[in-house]
Amino acid sequence: MADGSVAGIASLKGRVSEAEWKARVDLAALYRLVALYGWDDLVDTHISARIPGPDHQFLLNPYGLFWEEITASSLVRIDVEGNILQDTPYMVNAAGFTIHSAVHMAVEDAHYVMHLHSEYGVAVSAQQEGLLPLSQTALIALPKLAYHDYEGIALNLDERERLVADLGDKPLMMLRNHGTLSLGRTAGDCFRGMYNLEQACKMQIHALTVGRDRVLMAPQDSRDVVREQTKRGVGGALAWPGLLRRLDRHNPGYDT
Repeated sequence: MADGSVAGIASLKGRVSEAEWKARVDLAALYRLVALYGWDDLVDTHISARIPGPDHQFLLNPYGLFWEEITASSLVRIDVEGNILQDTPYMVNAAGFTIHSAVHMAVEDAHYVMHLHSEYGVAVSAQQEGLLPLSQTALIALPKLAYHDYEGIALNLDERERLVADLGDKPLMMLRNHGTLSLGRTAGDCFRGMYNLEQACKMQIHALTVGRDRVLMAPQDSRDVVREQTKRGVGGALAWPGLLRRLDRHNPGYDT
C-alpha cells in the first residue's frame, strides 16, 4: 500500500500502553532500516524488542511479511514460552524465538535484539580468524564482539544456555557459519552496533581480495586506544533521529 501499511492489520495505536507503542514503532523502524540497507533475507532472520514492564514479554516480526512491509501494529507480542498474546493472522519464526528469548531472558539491558544473515556478516563468520583489525570500524566493534559456534538451525531450546554463555557481557556476536547479532538498550544503540559490525565485515571482505598476507593489521597500541575511546558508546542516540528521517523519506508508514 502507498503508505506502507499492511492490509488486514488493524492499528493498535491507543489500544496498547504508550510504552509498548513506542517499542513497536522503534522496532518497526529497525525492520524497515535493515531492509533499506539491504541486510534482510526475504522473510528470515529477526529483530525483537522487550515490552517495558514486569511480564517478560517481547515483540517479534510476523513470519511471512517482508521487512519493508512491517508496521508497528503488525508486530507480534509473545512471552518467553513462545505463546502469542494477541489476535494476529501470523505466526512467529521458531528459530527467532529460540535466539531472542535466550537473550531477553538473560541480559537485562537487551531491550532490542537484532539477528541478520547478511552476505558480508555470514562471510566473515565463516572465516577461521573471524573479524580482523583491518579498519577503524573493526576496532570499534572488536572489543564488544563475542563468538558462538554453529549448531544447526536454531530450533533446539537447549542451545539458548550455550548462546548466552558465549555472549557473556558483549553487545555483539558473530554466529559462526550463520550471521551476526546485536543488542542494545535502545533501538538506536542496537542499530549502530550492527551497522559497525556489518561495515567492518564488508571492509574485511573487500580488503582480503588482495590476500591475507598483503593486508595491514592495525597495531596493538592503536587498538587499545580505540577500545578506551569507545567505552562510552558509539553514537546510537545521535544517529537515530536522522535514521528515522531517512525512513520517512524512503519508506514511510512503519509507525502505523
